[in-house]
This record gives sequence, structure tokens and C-alpha cells, in this order.
Amino acid sequence: MSFSKLIAQDAALIQARLDRAMSGLANEPVTQAMRYAANGGKRLRGFLVLESARMLGINPEAAVSAAASVEALHAYSLVHDDMPCMDDDDLRRGQPTVHVKWDEATAVLAGDALQTLAFELLCDPALGSAEIRIGLVAGLAQASGAAGMVLGQALDIAAETADTPLNLDQITRLQSGKTGALIRFSAEAGAIIAGQDRKALRAYADCLGLAFQIADDVLDVVGDATKTGKRVGKDAEAGKATFVSLLGLEGAQTRARDLVAQAEKHLLPYGKRAVNLIEAAHFVISRES
Repeated sequence: MSFSKLIAQDAALIQARLDRAMSGLANEPVTQAMRYAANGGKRLRGFLVLESARMLGINPEAAVSAAASVEALHAYSLVHDDMPCMDDDDLRRGQPTVHVKWDEATAVLAGDALQTLAFELLCDPALGSAEIRIGLVAGLAQASGAAGMVLGQALDIAAETADTPLNLDQITRLQSGKTGALIRFSAEAGAIIAGQDRKALRAYADCLGLAFQIADDVLDVVGDATKTGKRVGKDAEAGKATFVSLLGLEGAQTRARDLVAQAEKHLLPYGKRAVNLIEAAHFVISRES
């Protein structure tokens, strides 16, 4: 099966699990906003969960609650990041952002509810023993909290009013939290479920997450808003330091390619079983959205 078909197949599986998790909720504005925010997207993080599990002999059906959990957590982060007090975006995946379609209070509550849904999904007995589920809960909490994604977002907001632009090391640290931490957990999740060592997957994911963010910075410069589904050129307008502003467009693209090559090397212990994770790394820097 081609990579494009596989990631689409996994996305459909993840969406069905999210729909099932929210099927019993009352039809109120906040739950409507939850369903809206959790619908669509590339599902790359969820794919990493399923593919790392599949590579280690775990059936995707047994891991899908973890994949849906990551995507619910990611959806919450986007809802909150898009709000006026954060990145102030009015377009996401080609559609109005949640606070624009509803209001700011609904957006806050929908994001909060998606975050709690993420941890509820990790309680699914299909994921394995209590020890495995606790490991997943702890991993997601660390990746998304004050040592991971939330810290990265806080550093990003602080940079907007800093006296001097961030340097390359500071941006790398920022993005390791804001973008990289959840990608790292997603790639490790299969190993947690399978009860296997995750060092190689963590190293792979560290390279992948950074390449992903560099590709985002590149798209903000050369991307087409009709394809990205969000406004482009915002970083330059805000005078924000990015990998492109520090390395130049060509330098940033070269750095992303180098990171993909490093990511591939970290997967060598898995041999041919890692082919789809390698494809994912190439997808990250070739995507148009």
C-alpha cells in the first residue's frame, strides 16, 4: 500500500474512534465545537502512533485509542493557539477557527474538553495493562504540559515582546516543546504499548519534529494559503525569528533534508519494518499544508 493511502486509511480509523468517543455527548455548542475542531487534518501524529505500533507487531485497532488521544490533544492545542490571546488566527484547515465560528468562551471550553477527552481515551483497556495505560498517560502529560508543548507556546508568546529576536538555539528549544514534544510522544507510543525500548524512536522523532517545524516556517514564506488552509506570511509581518529568517530559505530547506536523513539512520535497527516511518519523514518536508 502506498504511503498516501496508508495515512488516509489510518486517518479514517482515527476519525471513527474520535466520533465514537464523542457520540454520546449532548448536542450543545461546546460539543459541536469539539467535533468541528477534531475533524480533518493530516493526522500525522496519530499515524505515528499507529505505525510505530504496527512496526512492533501491534494491531492498529488495539492502538487506535492512543492515536485518537494524541489527535484530541492536538486539536485542543490548535483551538487555544488560534485565539486572540495567543496566535490570533481566523483560519484553520481552510475553515473559520473555533472562536470565530462560535465565540472565545466556547473555544476555551471546547479546547478544555478535548484535552480531558484525550486522557479518557488512554484509559481504554484495549491499549493493554494498567501499567501500559499509566505509561501512556504519563507520557502524554509530560509531552503536552509545562515541560513540553505548553512551555514551547509560552516561550513563543514571550518572544513576541522580547527586546531581541531569538537565536537558533533558542528557537530550536522553543520548537522542541511547542511542536516536537507531541510528535516525540506519538512516535514512542507504539513502543510503550508493545513494552519495547523507545530510544531509537525518540531519536527519530526528535529529528522529525524539528524538520516538521522548519517545513512549517518554509511554508509560511513560499506556501499557498489555498493549500495550507491558513494565512501565510504572518511570521515576516510580525518580524518573528524563524528557521528561515536565521538560515535563509535554502539553508532552512537543506537543514530539513539533513534532519530527515538523520531520522532515517535512527531507524536502521528496525530494517525494512521502518519503511513507512521513513516515508513519513519525507512527507513532512514535502507537504504543501
